[in-house]
Amino acid sequence: MPQLDSHSTSNVLIDLGARSYAIAIGTGLIGQAATYADLPRASQALIVTNTTVAPLYAEQVRAALGTHYPQVHILALPDGEAHKTWETLQLIFDALLTHGCDRKTVLFALGGGVVGDMTGFAAASFMRGVPFVQIPTTLLAQVDSSVGGKTGINHPLGKNMVGAFYQPHRVVCDLDTLQTLPPRELSAGLAEIIKYGPIADTVFLDWIEANLPDLLARAPQALVHAVRRSCEIKAWVVAQDEREAGLRAILNFGHTFGHAIEAGMGYGAWLHGEAVGCGMVMAARLSAALGMVDAAFAERLVLLVAAAGLPVKGPVLDPIDNAGRYLALMRLDKKAQAGAITFVLIDGPGRAVMREAPEALVRSVIDSCCAA
Repeated sequence: MPQLDSHSTSNVLIDLGARSYAIAIGTGLIGQAATYADLPRASQALIVTNTTVAPLYAEQVRAALGTHYPQVHILALPDGEAHKTWETLQLIFDALLTHGCDRKTVLFALGGGVVGDMTGFAAASFMRGVPFVQIPTTLLAQVDSSVGGKTGINHPLGKNMVGAFYQPHRVVCDLDTLQTLPPRELSAGLAEIIKYGPIADTVFLDWIEANLPDLLARAPQALVHAVRRSCEIKAWVVAQDEREAGLRAILNFGHTFGHAIEAGMGYGAWLHGEAVGCGMVMAARLSAALGMVDAAFAERLVLLVAAAGLPVKGPVLDPIDNAGRYLALMRLDKKAQAGAITFVLIDGPGRAVMREAPEALVRSVIDSCCAA
């Protein structure tokens, strides 16, 4: 695999016709004026970031954008999943209106998945739609949440239940930002990388297993391949099913269980990637229990999730009826219909399907995965 030099860039195209855009992957990108060339022009731009990321990168981005936009404002939101709310979203609208922004103003989401989701939702809503650009600074955001146009906020009863499909004009994945990630955040991002293997690409799954030590060590060669291949798979899926009418739902492997964990524990107690990692364990074991994949493959995935530093034991959400609490929360999942829970399951290595499962079997899997 080639070494990256300080200005090496690789592009992955999201093919959506007139709304197609590129994911730029490389190093030394966020501070370069050329990174933001050919974007919509306006008199103002707003960088939406958070209090953790702003001191690290906001001024670099402002300086680069200053070549293209006469006025560049910065808004630093409170950090964390607990702040993915209406109240925080209003801070973005407050800033836009205070600065007299108009329908040509471009928003730049500089941060992780929370910042990206909220900035995208604000862009979709302000004056019924203004341009925005994703600049994800976490591994999870680079390989998943920044790509594909899902935006939104959480509701106390369910994750990402309020939002819109709204595509960015560009995604800028600067791998240098991953060097400042806390180890826990790095592991959380690995969950979203791992998921692509069992649902779409067993060769990639083999590669992840072989190169996991390099990924944990943040080796540039390993990171660029993992980010690029993840984006390629997601781009292929999104191009076929932008609004999740069918195929795109496979990208939610592990998320039905994972979202229940997040909602049940309180947003932010576990990172999204931690909940997804544990959710993949549950989904893999449910797949095996249904006879869709052999138990050895399911346990192979469990070992990989654990090796990535992610939890494989689910939390107890209710000491009296834990499985019942999981089921109640999963019935609020966006994929549920008429109260029936639909799971993304593995139908043989490298293939995922959507299907329901007998409640008694789901309860059994939850109980076994949450046992001490």
